[in-house]
Amino acid sequence: MPERTDAPDLGYVHRWEPREGAERTLLLLHGTGGDENDLIPLGDLLDHAANLLSLRGPVMENGMPRFFRRLAAGVFDMEDLHARAQALADFVGTAAAHYGFDANSVTAVGFSNGANIAAAVMLLRPEVLRRAILLRAMVPLEPESPPDLSGVEVFIAAGRQDQMISPEGTERLAAMFRDSGADVTLEWFPVGHQLTRADVDSARDWLRAR
Repeated sequence: MPERTDAPDLGYVHRWEPREGAERTLLLLHGTGGDENDLIPLGDLLDHAANLLSLRGPVMENGMPRFFRRLAAGVFDMEDLHARAQALADFVGTAAAHYGFDANSVTAVGFSNGANIAAAVMLLRPEVLRRAILLRAMVPLEPESPPDLSGVEVFIAAGRQDQMISPEGTERLAAMFRDSGADVTLEWFPVGHQLTRADVDSARDWLRAR
């Protein structure tokens, strides 16, 4: 049965919904102002047979949960971002041991701020997340040295009218992943920062092929 779990000892308030016989686990990471419940419906749409592990961002900004601090819109607190990315990478292994799922089967699904923290984990700790769906993501950081992302698969969904993320920023993120050896699928949609059914359908089709 689905189980709601708040487990401070694992490092994050989160929701865990196991599925019998699941071959993969979706790590769900919300955008600014969301919580551990926001992306559960999205996870079901992407793969109704997958375990769902949905986190609440530990940083508060004007009462809204986030996964790392920022100094202004689009300006990140780099020290905090690095620390939070390392903490999230550690959490994946801790949660896998606690709940008994295969850490290598995890697919990160992040929207906006959640997509940015997932991208940061992949750039800093490439062994942790080998597959990700990044919805409305931007370049979170520049690693000191290019990571080895060979074998990593990334789906990026971007909006042509997104006022928060420039097309150049999206293309730069895709290039950063490709230059590091990742298999990148970048799809554009004629919308802004909000998600649409077209985003979900394309992400689901991409995930089903893996």
